[in-house]
Amino acid sequence: MIKEVLVVEGKMDVVAVDKAVEADCITTGGFALTKKTLADIRAAYEKRGIIIMTDPDMAGERIRGYLSKRFPDAKHAFVPVEDATANNDIGIEQASPEAIRAALLKVRTLSFEPSETFKAADLLRNGLSGSADASSRRARVGAAIGIGFSNAKTFLKRLNHYGVTREEFERAVSSLDGGN
Repeated sequence: MIKEVLVVEGKMDVVAVDKAVEADCITTGGFALTKKTLADIRAAYEKRGIIIMTDPDMAGERIRGYLSKRFPDAKHAFVPVEDATANNDIGIEQASPEAIRAALLKVRTLSFEPSETFKAADLLRNGLSGSADASSRRARVGAAIGIGFSNAKTFLKRLNHYGVTREEFERAVSSLDGGN
């Protein structure tokens, strides 16, 4: 049983999570967060902690951002886009139990005192921005280190806000190019 309560978007996400792990879930109902839902999330946050695991799409990222501001010590789990896509749909409900468990093994906590470990030059030097395949490279590195997929600006912010170490980053980038 996972100690924290998972915050997901919908009922079918709960079904997918239940196939993967034993955990309590709260659904947001998409971005239509009601006062009751926010109160339930607040209670879980204060008593057990929460893990935000929204869909890897634009709406899911908006919900994640909104909840992150309200619950700054929340943990975050990211299911990669390719692992959450099926039947022309993207969402946690499309993810396999293995993909959900993998995302939960890489849970991150947002730090509001970010490091300055990574710079835009790190992304450029490693083909994570400014190249034809930068988007797919960011997606693979994001999946490897558990910070999800995003544009270059958000990716850099996540590297510095989610406590990613230089070693983790280098290992993930190395694996892209056939290294170990």
